[in-house]
Amino acid sequence: MASPAVLGSRALRASRHTLRTGANSRRGLAAAASSTFQYETGDSSGVKFASRDLPGATTTLTVVSKAGSRYQPLPGYSDALEKFAFKATEKRSSLRITREVELLGGQVAAYHTRENLVLRAKFLKDDLPYFAELLAEVASKTRYSTHELNEEVFHTMRLEQKSHLASPLNLALNSVHGVAFHRGLGEPLYPTSSVPVAKYIDAPGIADFADAAYARSNIAVVANGATHSDLSKWVKEFFSESTGTGSATTQIKSPATKYYGGEERIAHASGNALILGFPGSAAFTAGSAYKPEVAVLASLLGGESSIKWSPGFSLLANAAHATPGAQVNTTNAAYSDAGLLYVTLTGNATAISSAAKNVVEAIKKVAAGDVSEEVVKKAVAAAKFRALEAGQQTEAGLEATGNGLIVSGKAFQISELAKGFEGVTKDGITKAAKSVLEGKASVSAVGDLYALPFAEEIGLQV
Repeated sequence: MASPAVLGSRALRASRHTLRTGANSRRGLAAAASSTFQYETGDSSGVKFASRDLPGATTTLTVVSKAGSRYQPLPGYSDALEKFAFKATEKRSSLRITREVELLGGQVAAYHTRENLVLRAKFLKDDLPYFAELLAEVASKTRYSTHELNEEVFHTMRLEQKSHLASPLNLALNSVHGVAFHRGLGEPLYPTSSVPVAKYIDAPGIADFADAAYARSNIAVVANGATHSDLSKWVKEFFSESTGTGSATTQIKSPATKYYGGEERIAHASGNALILGFPGSAAFTAGSAYKPEVAVLASLLGGESSIKWSPGFSLLANAAHATPGAQVNTTNAAYSDAGLLYVTLTGNATAISSAAKNVVEAIKKVAAGDVSEEVVKKAVAAAKFRALEAGQQTEAGLEATGNGLIVSGKAFQISELAKGFEGVTKDGITKAAKSVLEGKASVSAVGDLYALPFAEEIGLQV
């Protein structure tokens, strides 16, 4: 019988072998994942499309159209167009769509952002032909009924308005975008007043907007979990002829985004939110307007720790200990030709006032170069991870790729995105922080206005 010492040495050698094998395996998986997450792109009669054949039994197919709130001709149009999706088409009633989708075990949905309207379907891979046909039909042959608009769409929109009016954070997000960009990207994501519903929206107007929104030049078809040859085949069959060239009366247009800055204060009894906004980085597919150092600055400022029981390395997470009544988070909202770097503070109004001063002091600290190289490396790693994680997420990756194809003809490629962070240096982050402080801020306060600070009181110019 082998002695305990011999058994122990064998176990140790076996564990070392297992660890070495695991490390090699992980490196192999990482290399495979890098290539797997690359998009293949194509064009069929003006309809741009992209696919990545991820392993698995399901496919997610989206139609991304340039029809978000930035591009709507009148208030509420993007929201109304979203709510007509999958209701009824010239070929299928809403009941038939429901039954067919459920029989196939699929899921369909629609949503809109500030720049895009997205039609999405999730289903088993073998059902790609059916769902490609359905999405093409919804994009080109939806029936816009005055009765449905009055009875169903208006009702749902009013419920949404009540929900957004009740949320200080949602009001502050709408407000800070309006202060920063005015028209275009500054348009509210959802109407917060009943006036647009009653005054501007009608079924013929929505139909005209849809005709322009789903024109071939304004859409992209993107799939996760489909071969490129299959997607190319069905895009050619269902989208190239069914989608139009746009309405003569309603064109999708928006002026180039300009940053303004300013301040808005909204009294609210249900809570407190303060957002401090600054010019940020555009999306990765935006070319020279993309600035990875801004994403790293957002990570460096931070606010929420990625490690349980520890504040982490970010400047605002560590400063938050002094103001436990306030929650702080930093975000860079990236759009096709601009970005908004903003810090969100929620919680107790008095604590928010103190925390806001800490935010400005933290930015000044970065601008003065008063951060270590080690902390900068951590911020770069965290920013890179978050960007890659977002790119791998189904909805975010699909929409980012669709928007990139429409605006610049460029897909959202994860490998290229990762390379952008390799050149970020401490000097670049310092310059980005200095630029933030030298320009006008966009400040929106919602809640107890007596306790919430003005921009000038925390050291910001508006």
